Amino acid sequence: MAHVSLRGIQKVYPNGFKAVHGVDLEVRDGEFMVFVGPSGCAKSTLLRMIAGLESITGGELHIGEQLVNALPAKQRGIAMVFQNYALYPHMKVRENLAFGLKLAGTPKAEVEQRVLEAARLLEMEHLLDRYPKQLSGGQAQRVAVGRAIVKRPAVFLFDEPLSNLDAKLRASMRVRLTELHQTLRSGGRPATVVYVTHDQVEAMTMGERICVLKDGSIQQVDVPAALYERPANAFVAGFIGSPEMNLHKVDLAQGAVHWGGVQLPLPPAKAARVGMRQGAVTLGLRPEHLTAQRTHAGAVPLPGRLRFMENMGSEVFVHAEIGGLRFTSRVPPDALGDLATKARGEAHTFHAQAQACHVFDADTGVNLLL
Repeated sequence: MAHVSLRGIQKVYPNGFKAVHGVDLEVRDGEFMVFVGPSGCAKSTLLRMIAGLESITGGELHIGEQLVNALPAKQRGIAMVFQNYALYPHMKVRENLAFGLKLAGTPKAEVEQRVLEAARLLEMEHLLDRYPKQLSGGQAQRVAVGRAIVKRPAVFLFDEPLSNLDAKLRASMRVRLTELHQTLRSGGRPATVVYVTHDQVEAMTMGERICVLKDGSIQQVDVPAALYERPANAFVAGFIGSPEMNLHKVDLAQGAVHWGGVQLPLPPAKAARVGMRQGAVTLGLRPEHLTAQRTHAGAVPLPGRLRFMENMGSEVFVHAEIGGLRFTSRVPPDALGDLATKARGEAHTFHAQAQACHVFDADTGVNLLL
């Protein structure tokens, strides 16, 4: 395998539109790196630049120790899995898996060995003599992944490979792809993977590290837990997490935030971080850190009203209005207390874990507590 190094990578189209703004990123050898962000953030453009399907306007791209800016795609040692699978409909699965190897002049015995090895790895030996039209969406995706595996590339590239699958199949394929990466590593064949998705659940569950992109620029690169617990800015905070973080413009004064007659004092360590700063800021509070009852020492009571509740089975999403602003709370069903019997519009005192809140600059979005 090989590491992938992006140094000041830029992409400017002929009409002058700058899609990628000087991206610097190191994807480690054998790492599972996920590019995530909203539509139009240039994550697929970056992937296609790595693949050699999109030209690079500025900067340097290295795969391993080789500068590949001007190198054709077929010489970069990469294998790409597309969103639409791109299987040859007139070929059986066995032939689809072998096609690239045959074009490269690989000996017949080795082709057969690699095809069977990939089929066993993906548990699809029984599919080898079927045509693509006879496959389910999940089976077709496994064939597309198998076609990449048989090439034994330096780098695997995945461009939103699960977006065409239904929710249940997407969840099972997430597990399968993650296990495949771990299996290859434990078998002495670690795979460097760059995986593009707009689905932050996919990113959080699959990526060893995640690169969050917005408007062609990197917002933060870190392990999933760090992105969730220590977001660098309000964009990352709002994008990572489901339900998303509660983010509201409030006023900061004397180590506390205020809005609509409600006050939330910051713990001493957080108050020290913001110092004497005053004025407008953005408060961030994860739904699980706003509870229906006082469950933590130091929790701050916030008077509000119940808007409505969504019972998800293992948890309840409580939608509330506090000080004129709308908040979402994630509560276990057995922790609702008397809120379970209240009707829409009824008053209720919620409790905020101030120790877990974030404060962002109102203009730049930068996390003031990091």
